[in-house]
Amino acid sequence: MSGSVMSELSARLDVLKTYKLFVGGKFPRSESGRVYEVTDSKGQWLANAPLGTRKDTRDAVLAARAAVKGWAGTTAYNRGQVLYRVAEMLQGRREQFAAEVATAEGLSGKKAAALVEQAIDRWVWYAGWTDKVAQIAGSANPVAGPYFNLSVPEPTGVVGVVAPQAGYGYSFLGLVSVIAPVIATGNTAVVAAAADAPLPALSLGEVLATSDLPGGVVNLISGRTADIAPTLASHQDVNALDLAGAIAGEGPGAARALEEAPADTLKRVLRPSLDPAAQDWTRAPGTDRLLSFLETKTVWHPLGQ
Repeated sequence: MSGSVMSELSARLDVLKTYKLFVGGKFPRSESGRVYEVTDSKGQWLANAPLGTRKDTRDAVLAARAAVKGWAGTTAYNRGQVLYRVAEMLQGRREQFAAEVATAEGLSGKKAAALVEQAIDRWVWYAGWTDKVAQIAGSANPVAGPYFNLSVPEPTGVVGVVAPQAGYGYSFLGLVSVIAPVIATGNTAVVAAAADAPLPALSLGEVLATSDLPGGVVNLISGRTADIAPTLASHQDVNALDLAGAIAGEGPGAARALEEAPADTLKRVLRPSLDPAAQDWTRAPGTDRLLSFLETKTVWHPLGQ
């Protein structure tokens, strides 16, 4: 091999990854065309992430709304199969995600790998609940009359999710922990990814796109939480909010403002803790989040003769 060829090979530039939003099962750039720098825990540049806007968020809500009927109408068993497929796909890319989580959250490789494996297990855990949650959320009610009276859980609809921030610990595991129960119960989600560590979330979009999850069931928007979250809180076509990653304080994107905005549209709001840092995502999840975004439909049916 000639010296000139060797020189060219040694001088080549790395092909850096271009991260994009995940909306409607596709990977659009932000409508603004803008990006922002993502750095590691030491302030070193990692990549540019798309700077999602209010318009991007509204587009994601449209995609989520269009997917509600099909996803809610899918059998619980099939939803479980889809969630299990997500776990399979994530398992195949666990080394990539461990590296991204370690860099984004300033963790050791061993700790990051353990968190990714726990995130995989969480997908499997919620997959197992899809066809069982009706047994604990529904009931056959005693009535005084010749009727059956049945209470049946149904999805709430489109859920806006403010994902946990990396600054409060284990944001990728937290991300999976808030998305999986929303879609396990037949809802669709629009997720404001952690502004300080969006790359694992945007990579998760690639996993979801190559699983069997229909387009629009999960939509991932990166950017400033103060731009994305208030749009979700006030949007008339969003039925509920999960404020897992909302911060305390005042101003747009803060928990108090995000709790007040949904009052005009009567959204259900889940705010598990007044202090996001108090949320331990490594604990067993329980069924609270599964039950948070379900509506109860009661049916009366006359007894047959």
